[in-house]
Amino acid sequence: MLRLTFMGATGTVTGSKYLITTKSARTLVDCGLFQGLKQLRLRNWNPPPFKPQMLAAVVLTHAHIDHSGYLPVLARMGFRGRVYCSSATRDLCRILLPDSAHLLEEEAAFANRHGFSKHAPALPLYTIADAKRALRLLHPVDMNREQKLADGMAITLVPNGHILGSAAVVIRCDGRQLVFSGDLGRPHDAVMKAPEAIHEADALVIESTYGDRLHEAVDAQAVLGEAIRRTAARGGTVIIPSFAVGRAQTVLYYLSRLKAAGAIPDLPVYLNSPMAADATDIYRAHAGEHRLSVAEYEALRGVAKVVNSVEESRSLDASPWPKVIVSASGMATGGRVLHHLKTYAPDARNTVLFVGYQAMGTRGAAMLAGAPAVKMFGEYVPVKAEIVNLTTLSSHADYQEMLGWLKGFARPPQMTYVTHGEPVAADAMRLHVEEALHWRCRVPEHMETVRW
Repeated sequence: MLRLTFMGATGTVTGSKYLITTKSARTLVDCGLFQGLKQLRLRNWNPPPFKPQMLAAVVLTHAHIDHSGYLPVLARMGFRGRVYCSSATRDLCRILLPDSAHLLEEEAAFANRHGFSKHAPALPLYTIADAKRALRLLHPVDMNREQKLADGMAITLVPNGHILGSAAVVIRCDGRQLVFSGDLGRPHDAVMKAPEAIHEADALVIESTYGDRLHEAVDAQAVLGEAIRRTAARGGTVIIPSFAVGRAQTVLYYLSRLKAAGAIPDLPVYLNSPMAADATDIYRAHAGEHRLSVAEYEALRGVAKVVNSVEESRSLDASPWPKVIVSASGMATGGRVLHHLKTYAPDARNTVLFVGYQAMGTRGAAMLAGAPAVKMFGEYVPVKAEIVNLTTLSSHADYQEMLGWLKGFARPPQMTYVTHGEPVAADAMRLHVEEALHWRCRVPEHMETVRW
């Protein structure tokens, strides 16, 4: 008898964690941070309902912080087992986890300096030392090659096209097969290869980020070019909040093509995310895992000036000239992009262009909803800039693309569990699966445990 506990990504797209318990071992699939609404973020501070040192292993679907960012907490609390992941995920986590810790330390220090924290002193959720401790636990395994774990369990990572190194996870135990889709990519993504098919599952856990909508059938490159031309004509600057891994590389790819075609003015382009620059270099090291040719990669890498220092970042905000700034984070929850938004959002000549999903409670979601002001650094900043939402750049499959991947299964799973979606999106995905495929399907609750 296996028990599966949904410890995250239920009622939200963040905090992905699934605990699998057998008669003698516990394994965690994904180990992510909750983000967005405060009541979700507070969950990060709750002690886990198990002793971390008793975990046999952790398996990561990919490197994004909402799937990997809780690892430093587990490591600090005594977990010393292996964290299984793809080689590219290991390489990306080496960038993402220390950066996440650095941001947490900076935010705590800033709150203490300016006295707007309710805690005295404000403390980071984890430190750079904790992140480094977690990195030592990463154990890369080859895609599509079975890896045996404890208690007769075995895992296989299957490429799923979301970001570099991302995978669905197939778990075999006691003659049964449990499959986690992970964050499923798109079949015709500009950078990543299509998700590979999986044919068998006794139980299936699928994401539902876009379970209630379809991506617009628009030319993303053309829309991006139009927004830049429109803003430049006003004498404004385009700010693109972007996830450092995955989305930033896609945006740079399109910018390189627009520049080469002369489809946008010859504005300076800045990549104000050293982490995104480092992540882009990792794409070169894993050339066979994405669609980019060597020439396309070199053009992508060269289209933007990388901003490394804080002084350079500040100088961008002091410059009055039109430009394009790509900066993390993608939901405007932290990082250098906040300083750019504080400078440029109050001016109607400028544009803030979102290129990915905005979770409830994030500044990005508030701006897309038309908020007249958003809170940053303890004060409200007016939002008068043009707001553009380019959802077609999302690296998540929409519900039709999800259904297309599900049709690759040779038979219906005994049960399909829909997670990693806001409540409306998750329930919509459940209905799509039930009505289109006639599968048994349900949306689990936070901390619910199922047995099979």
